[in-house]
Amino acid sequence: MKRSIALSIALLPLALTACAKTAPGEAPPASPAAEVIGKAVSCLPLTSYSTTRIRDDWTIDFIGGAGSKVWRVTLPHKCPGLKSADSFSFETSLTQLCSNDIIYPIRQYGGQYQREGACGLGDFVPVKLLDK
Repeated sequence: MKRSIALSIALLPLALTACAKTAPGEAPPASPAAEVIGKAVSCLPLTSYSTTRIRDDWTIDFIGGAGSKVWRVTLPHKCPGLKSADSFSFETSLTQLCSNDIIYPIRQYGGQYQREGACGLGDFVPVKLLDK
């Protein structure tokens, strides 16, 4: 009896992994879906976008003026709490944001804003959003 319980517990992670829709460490498909329309760039001038949309804990869309251009960044690693925070900060001494820069989800606690754990960016991929 003890052996079967121990074996069941030992095999539980394998069973759960088999049920997952994506491989460990792999970003799930972002919504809305997007079509790649150009070559990825490692840096984006700060003046190229006017707003951001956090799609999930892996994906941020940087949106140009009037929504005319969209660059999607898929983070190399999940950024826990990014979607629920729905905002982030970054520091740069340059006039651009680059794939090697770090972002920080921002949460409000008791009327004060607090920076959360650091998350690395990825390349900026020009996309056309397929549904909004």
